Amino acid sequence: MQYLMAIDAGTGSVRAVIFDTKGNQISVAQREWVHLEVEGVPNSMTFDTDTNWDLVIWCIQTVLEKASLQGSDIAAVSATSMREGIVLYDKEGEVLWSVANIDARADEEVRYLKENYRGIEENFYQIAMKEDIKDIEETFYQISGQTFALGALPRILWLKNHHPERYEKVASISMIGDWILAKLSGIIATDPSNGGTTGIFSLKKRDWDASMAEKVGIKADIFPLCLEPGTAMGTVTDHAAQKTGLSTETQVVMGGGDVQLGAAGLGVVEEGQAAILGGSFWQQVVNIKSTTPPPSNMSIRINPHVIDGLSQAEGITFFSGLIMRWFRDAFCELEKMEAQKQGLAAYTVLEEKAKKVPVGSYGITPIFSDSMKYGKWYHAAPSFLNLCLDPNICNKASMFRSLEENACIVSAINLEKIKQFSNLEIEEIVFAGGASKGELWCQILSDVTGCKIKIPKVTEATALGAAMAAGVGAGIYESISKAAQKLVVWDKEYIPNMENYTKYQNIQKRWQEIYEDQLTLVDRGLTQSMWKAPGV
Repeated sequence: MQYLMAIDAGTGSVRAVIFDTKGNQISVAQREWVHLEVEGVPNSMTFDTDTNWDLVIWCIQTVLEKASLQGSDIAAVSATSMREGIVLYDKEGEVLWSVANIDARADEEVRYLKENYRGIEENFYQIAMKEDIKDIEETFYQISGQTFALGALPRILWLKNHHPERYEKVASISMIGDWILAKLSGIIATDPSNGGTTGIFSLKKRDWDASMAEKVGIKADIFPLCLEPGTAMGTVTDHAAQKTGLSTETQVVMGGGDVQLGAAGLGVVEEGQAAILGGSFWQQVVNIKSTTPPPSNMSIRINPHVIDGLSQAEGITFFSGLIMRWFRDAFCELEKMEAQKQGLAAYTVLEEKAKKVPVGSYGITPIFSDSMKYGKWYHAAPSFLNLCLDPNICNKASMFRSLEENACIVSAINLEKIKQFSNLEIEEIVFAGGASKGELWCQILSDVTGCKIKIPKVTEATALGAAMAAGVGAGIYESISKAAQKLVVWDKEYIPNMENYTKYQNIQKRWQEIYEDQLTLVDRGLTQSMWKAPGV
């Protein structure tokens, strides 16, 4: 029997997962990453490639041992990773510099690019002069679907400004998942879904647009081959085989971005299909044609999908899962003890109590993540509003439910923004990630959006998507789309209560008005933003 290995390099950890060719998960091994904040460099998050490669090796060795498999049993391996994290190499392929996805050190460089490159040239990218395109960021966004906030250009410019001697040695760039594949195969390359998040990319061409780098004074000859996900790159090198326990016969196959491969692992591979990935951050994604232009107001991010011919419109809700963890750990020690006695998760106990709370959570209004405003993205100060002193109404259960409702409301707003520019109607949403384990949360999401919610059986959608790519490269599957249609199995469905939907529509409008007022307190310097994009 043949097996497939996926290496999933997330924001907080790396895991190796083995699947059989029917999509069944065989074993998993996971370790937390080491991210380093550079002393004296605010908001920096260096990706420690030396230490983290040792963690990758440990995961590969351990997952093989857990599955009682040899390296020769693995037909192919692929990788997926947090997007936006970049790795820069010298001409020998040695790592010079690398940062994780939410590294935000390039605040001044973002401002510099916005302030010093106003206006556009008449024939620049064949975009006609328009009043609503005012600066280079907006011009690049119309090509790449990305802003500078998490893009590679300001970060590379930061390196050029602060470490010019290291910058001069830069010969190539890749994403973090690509770095893993390069360590295994010796080949540096990227794919559209991950490379596209650098912002130095063309959505329509599904390839690098080096002229963007050239335009702002960055090297234009550092962009490697761009391969479609599922493309066989080569086999595991002798050196990598000795380190990891994989075989030199194992195919190394191009993977992709975690959200896009996660969507494939959920069966979201056709135009108009939608998914919400409910993890530490929530992503709302809708498949659109690659030729669909990004919205003129820069409200939503557009990324290449792992499916050729498709892009994904993406909304992001910051910290949704992390907020729930904070609430649990800060206020719910009794529920954690109760859950431990019953052999349950603390969230399960909290949901049971929250089920008794009516729609709207007695008017409690959480102020945490805003809906996505990609062009000027910042949040109000985290808070609960409209609390009262009646413990029968204002308590842990009602506050917990209000947080679940709020995550769903922000998701619905982001989906509405996507619907407005794409002209797509959304009637069904695939919901996955840790949040989808909560029955109450799933029903609230259905009621808030008015959509049917489908829950897949797979617990490792992103890793399964990477395994699909590996299987395509090994010739086991015809394509990622065909693999998704074959392997994805459904567990549950939730149907909206339309009476609750009407109530949530009013709650959503009120929340948006309140949040806008809360942002003015940040603008006046009276409260501190939960998060600001670099350059804002």
